[in-house]
Order: sequence, then structure tokens, then C-alpha cells
Amino acid sequence: MNVGFLGIQYSFGLQQTAINPIFLYLGAPEDMLPILNIAGPVTGLVVQPIIGAMSDKTWSPRWGRRKPYFLIGAIIGSICLFAFPTSPVLWFAVGLLWILDVGNNMAMEPYRAFVGDKLPEKQLSLGYQMQSLFVGAGILLAMGSIVLFQKIFGAEAVSDNGVIPTWMYYSFSLGGILSISTVLWSVLKTPEIPPSEEELSEINAAKSKPFMERVWQPFNEIGLAIREMPKFMWKISAVYLFQWYALFVYWQYITPLFMKTMGYGISDAASQSAQMSLTYNIVTMVVALALVPLTLKFGGKKVYAFSLIGTAIALFSIPFIDNMTLVLAPMVLFGIGWAAMMGIPYTMVSKAVPQDRRGVYMGILNMMIVIPMGIETLTFGLIYKYLLGGNAINAILFAGVFFIIAALLAFRLNEPKSEINE
Repeated sequence: MNVGFLGIQYSFGLQQTAINPIFLYLGAPEDMLPILNIAGPVTGLVVQPIIGAMSDKTWSPRWGRRKPYFLIGAIIGSICLFAFPTSPVLWFAVGLLWILDVGNNMAMEPYRAFVGDKLPEKQLSLGYQMQSLFVGAGILLAMGSIVLFQKIFGAEAVSDNGVIPTWMYYSFSLGGILSISTVLWSVLKTPEIPPSEEELSEINAAKSKPFMERVWQPFNEIGLAIREMPKFMWKISAVYLFQWYALFVYWQYITPLFMKTMGYGISDAASQSAQMSLTYNIVTMVVALALVPLTLKFGGKKVYAFSLIGTAIALFSIPFIDNMTLVLAPMVLFGIGWAAMMGIPYTMVSKAVPQDRRGVYMGILNMMIVIPMGIETLTFGLIYKYLLGGNAINAILFAGVFFIIAALLAFRLNEPKSEINE
């Protein structure tokens, strides 16, 4: 059931590492990178909770509940990936990013609920850590393609403004193929569990309402869910505020960092950034399932918090290593942290919310991801320019401090008691 998540995460992997170099190729100044990435937070904030609420009230005997949404999202994302490296000017690439993010968010949110729907409670931890493994696999393939194609076609790479090198085309085309093919595999191979008679009657009642009531239904569901949200989710929102702000800073400024610390041009710096992501996602794949017995033994809270501290240590180390091989070592800690971030919180939340509202709550959890990203896009450009001296080294260190704060807040999380069977 997680095969489709691989293609979706390949696309997100390209966003993490390849989109900002394209913006730089097309002439974007470094302090503009945060605001140019605002598409992700805005579309995530709007699209995911709405799609989550809509999928909760959807059922088709042929297509299921969640699958129609992530299939349509994958088609949109695939088209955008094919078009992205052909961007002639900056505004065109920025516009494509908005459409790509709509597709990716439409595909990803129902996938989180899809796994929760299919698995019994005792398998939720394993299911979400398996999803974490596929997060690593998808991004691993994306980063591997960037490194491989940059090495093969590196001689054609140029750093002139307005020119996107050939190797970018191949990575994005591969992503377009994987985005649709892997999701189709899951759609065709994995049946969804039919809703209970009670759930089906609620779904049919929602369908029989007047058109405008159906339009507003997702928004009403979101508002009600927020008002009734478990305290645990409010606590995790504080962790996410600092965690995801820091991650967005890292993804935006790791390429400029290598341009400064190693004297690389954009192409070589982007390749080095991809090697960093390649390394930490290999680690994520290796340790994702190993975290399951650790969380059972020590509790998700402790494993999660210490993984965030390890991520901070990695970010504190990277700016002071100017060797292209040694700088990969901190990515071991980063990969452990990424595996925990992509699995443990979802397991906790899935146990804390009612099963028939899992879609909308997974959407709200994503709001807690994209709101910090949105804050970052609006604020960090000014912080970078005026407080951090326009220095990418300071930006990465700043992100490390935020991970420490996130870890301290994670220690305050209490393991939620399941409400699924209540």
C-alpha cells in the first residue's frame, strides 16, 4: 500500500534539493529564496485539510475513499515535473511550483489516512515507520538521480543566469514517470476497507445535502475538529513550529552554504546538497523500522526528542567541514532524525484521534507543518539579510538552534491513549 508514497516523495525530494537551484539559475537572489517557496506552506495549509475532510465523506465501491484523491494529485504533480526544467523565466518556475504543490499535497494527505484506515491499532507504529522508509526511498531515488545525472552531464552544467543545465531535465522526467506509475500501482493493487453501515449512512446523508452545504462541509468539519482537537495535538504543534521552520531553512540554504564553504558554483553545490540528502535518506531507510522496537521500549516521546537533538548536532557540524566526503558524516544523525520525524508523530496522532475523522485530523497535522513553513517564508528572508549578514553558514546554525528548542518541547509530549475503540 505504500508503493505510491515512493513516487510522491520523489517529487518532494526534488522540491527539497533541485527547485531552489533552478530559482538561482533563473536569477533569484539568495534572500528571496524563502518567499519564492511560499507555495508549499500555502497550498498545504489550504489543500490538505480540505482534501482530508472530503475524503472522510467519500466512498466509491470501485475506487474507494482515499485513492481517488491521491490519484488525481499524482497526475497533476507528474505533469508539472515534466514541465519544470523547461521554465524560461523565474515567474514561470514559481507558478509551476504552486501547481506542483497542489498536486503533491492532494496526493499525500489521503495517503496518511489510507494507511491508518487499513491497519489494526497494534500495527500502526510499524505501518507509519514503513511509510517513513518509503519517504526515505523516494527522496533517495530523487537525490541519486541528481548526483548521477550531474556527474554524467556535468560538463554541460553552467552557472549563468537564465540557463538550466541538461542534467536537471532527466531528474525531473524520471520523477514525472514515477509519480504516476507508483500511485497507479497502489490504486490498482490495494483495496480499501468499506465503511461501516453507520459511516456509509453519514456519507450518503452528506451527498444528499444542497450543493452549497456540501461546498462548506469540509470547512465546517475542519472547524469542528480544531475545536475538539486533543491536547496532545496542541502540544505537538509547538514542536512542529520550530522543527519545520528549521527544516525549511536547511533545504533552502544548504546549496548556498556549499557555494560559500567549498567555493562551488550552483551546479556543483546542488550536487553536493543532493549527496547530503542521499546520505541521510539511506540512513532513514536503514533505521526506520529499527525505531519501532525502540519506541515500544523507551516510548515515542524520548526517541523523538533525542532524534531532534541529533539533528541539531548535525546542523551545528556541517558549516565547519570543508571536505566533500567528511561533510556527509553528520547526515547519519540527520537521517535518524528524519526517520523519527516521518513516523513517530503520525503514530501518536493516529492513536489519539477517532478513526472516522482520521482524514481531517491528518490534514490538521499537516497544517501544523505548513504554518511554520509559511512563517519561515515570510520572515527568514529579512532575518537572513539583516540579522545573519546574508551568510548561509549562519542560516544553518540558526536552524540547529531551532531543532534544540523543538527537542526540549518534545520532552513535554505525553503518549496519547487510543480513542479508536472508545
